[in-house]
Formats: sequence, C-alpha cells, structure tokens
Amino acid sequence: MDGKLLIVDGDKAAMKNLEQALKKAGHAVTATQSGSNALALLERQPFDVVLSELHMEKVDGMQLLKRCRESLPDTEVILIAGSATLASAVEAMKQGAFYFLAKPCGTDDIGEVVAAALEKIHLRRESRRLRDQVEGHHGEVRILTRDSHMQHLLEMARQVAPTDCNILITGESGTGKELFAHDLHHHSRREAGPFVAVNCGAFNEELLANELFGHTRGAFTGAHADKKGLLEAASGGTLFLDEITEMSPAMQVKLLRVIQEKEVLPLGATRPVKIDVRFVAATNRNVQEMVKHGGFRQDLYFRLNVVNLHIPALSARREDVPLLAYHFLAKHAALMGKDVSELSAEAVELLRAYDFPGNVRELENIIERGVALATGHSIEPAHLPVDLRDLSIRTFRKKAGRIPSLEEQEQDYIAWVLQEAGGNQTLAAQMLGIDRVSLWRKLKRYEVEKG
Repeated sequence: MDGKLLIVDGDKAAMKNLEQALKKAGHAVTATQSGSNALALLERQPFDVVLSELHMEKVDGMQLLKRCRESLPDTEVILIAGSATLASAVEAMKQGAFYFLAKPCGTDDIGEVVAAALEKIHLRRESRRLRDQVEGHHGEVRILTRDSHMQHLLEMARQVAPTDCNILITGESGTGKELFAHDLHHHSRREAGPFVAVNCGAFNEELLANELFGHTRGAFTGAHADKKGLLEAASGGTLFLDEITEMSPAMQVKLLRVIQEKEVLPLGATRPVKIDVRFVAATNRNVQEMVKHGGFRQDLYFRLNVVNLHIPALSARREDVPLLAYHFLAKHAALMGKDVSELSAEAVELLRAYDFPGNVRELENIIERGVALATGHSIEPAHLPVDLRDLSIRTFRKKAGRIPSLEEQEQDYIAWVLQEAGGNQTLAAQMLGIDRVSLWRKLKRYEVEKG
C-alpha cells in the first residue's frame, strides 16, 4: 500500500538514505532537515505518515507529534531516536505516536512500520466510508453485504422471490436465515400478505400441531373458543418454518399433506380449510445427511427444497464484518440514546481477525456490548471482549516487522492484565499468579503505566 510520507531528520545522510529506500518501495516522499519547515509543509499539504527524528533543534519530533494530534488526526507519526529511553518511548506512545524506533534501525524495519501505519489509515478511512454507507440507508435495512458470494445469493433470492416455489435456507446458527426469509417475502407478490414465523424446535409435537393447525371450540378440555392455526393465519402470505429438522416424524407427515393438498384440518374440525401459503423453511443441520439416515422424510425434503439458499458463515465473508458492525453500532447507539458513532481502526482490525463462531448474532452482541461500555464517540479495543483484545497483544509487534522478545511480551501482558484489573495492582497480581511486591518490581522495571 503506497502512501504520502514526510521525513524529518537533521542528519542529511540518514534522511537521504531513508528517502531513497521509501521511494524505491513506491511511496511519494518529501524530506526536510528542519522541524520548522516540516510544520510549514504540514500546513500546506496532507501527509499520511510523518517519520521524524525525536531530538532536533527548535521544533523537535514531540512538537510535530503534538501538532498532528491536534489538527491532523488522519496523519500517523513515527518517531525515531538515537539515544532512546523506555521513558521517552512510553511518553511518545501516550501522546499518540504510531510507533517509536530506536537507532540503529534498518530501512526494512522502518518500511514494515510504515506499511502497518498505512494499513491503520486505510482501516480508519474504510470505517468512515462504511459508516456513511450505513447512514445512507433510509428505512429498514434488510441485508447488508459486500461479499461476492452473498451478493450472488441475494440475486438468486430476488430472482425466485416473485415465484411461489418453496425455499429451504441452510446455514450455521446466527448467519441470518430469518432475515433472508423476510427479504424473500418483501420482494415477493405476497408482500402485502402476512409473514408468519414459527420455531419448530420450540414446541413439543402436540403444541406445535396446535400452533400450526389450530383447533375448534370443544376439541379438547380447555378449548373454549376456535383458534386459527398459523397455517391458516399465513394464508395469502409466507410461512417461515425455522429449525424445520426439529419437527417430529408424525408432524412431518402432516406438513407434507398440507403442502400437497393446500388445505389444513384444524383439530376437532370436520371440514378442511383451503390455504394459500408460500413455505420457506430453514435449518442449521445437514438435511441430506438426515434424509440419508432416516432422520427427515425425503419426500418432504424434496417439497421444501425446490430452491436451496445456503448462507455462508461470517468467517467466510470477512468483508462484511465492518459493514455489519457499523449497522449494529447505529442501531444500538440509537436504542441506548448514546452518542457513539465510530469504531476505531484497531477495533475494526480485531473484529476482522476474529472467527465469530456465533456468526452475525455474535457480532451484534459484541457491538451492543461495545456501545454500552463506550464512554466517548468511539468503540475502542478495550470495549471488546477479552478474547478479541487478546489478538492485539499477539499481533501488533509482529506487524511492525519483528518477533517481540520475551521481555517485551511480558511487558505487554502485564500492562494488559493491569488494564483488565482496572488499575488495581493487588487484583492484577492475583490474576498473574505472583505476589504484589513482585508485580511492583516488574512495574518499576518496565515503567508500565499503573492504570
């Protein structure tokens, strides 16, 4: 990823060497030996990344960093120092530097850090674009996707929606099967009719029969009035049968007859009632395997599976993660009445790296949690669950071009545990499995911020 870079270094030879290397890597590079001149350049034109020597006369690297953080939030700053201390590195990071490098450092190392900074900028810009895209949807948002396979699936769904053929939607739990069913109904000729959903796994056989078929007054003890079943209630519209594979064999036979005859016989009735229903069924199980082993009727499977729409897991369409995250962010910020409108680039990166075993449903829960915990306008990594935040410790330094030392890994880990403990050193020591004095010594050694 190419970027527009500004190099600031009083050492002319070092500046020229770095300028040449970064230009060779494909970046547009401007170089200067003066911090004052760098400030003037930043006033006149935008830069993606500023690489600055820390110690310079008049205007030093920390002043450039402060200027960028105050008025150039899209510019990342990398500071380089010849006589670096841990204290100066910690202070630079606290002030918002993207990275701190100690000399001597090779041009390859610097190139890796620049690439990581540009990736962060790309993620931030992408996040804004996605936020704007979500905000551009008016009314109810149905299915948001940028994934090519999902887009093909949507095209197929829209193509078959106006027909009355039955559809079987398959996919893991939490992928959005009911949302697809709603979309099919919305784009069908039955849109003005009812959309009725029933979870076949939520009832035993007797209750499910009563829900679907209804009953007449006096059909059984306690039946004080006629009750219209969901099959009749859905007439003229769509009936969505979720978790269809949880239906008992006896109920499968009854449903097959309804589909074939297009009529339903309520419990206690003597005459069937004609219905006009489009059936959409869904399951998270392998129906073909169930048919093969006798767990699901083959004839019912063929009746329902006229068209099959298989929704991929969220881990197979990672492009959709930021888009969906912003959709849920807008939704839950509005529900909670909170002014949270952003996902930080680091938070987006962690979400993209996560596998989401609970799929879209899990993503929504994570974003809802983030909105609830956010104290400012943005969801940060600290507002995400622990298993996601763990990824930042494992990946950041490696992305900067090298494997961290054991000491660095321990320092990062202690800082993270201390944050998890809310700055409470006694609790952090317990979590680490060491005594408080040992933790204090490590903190003093590493000069880790104490909460």
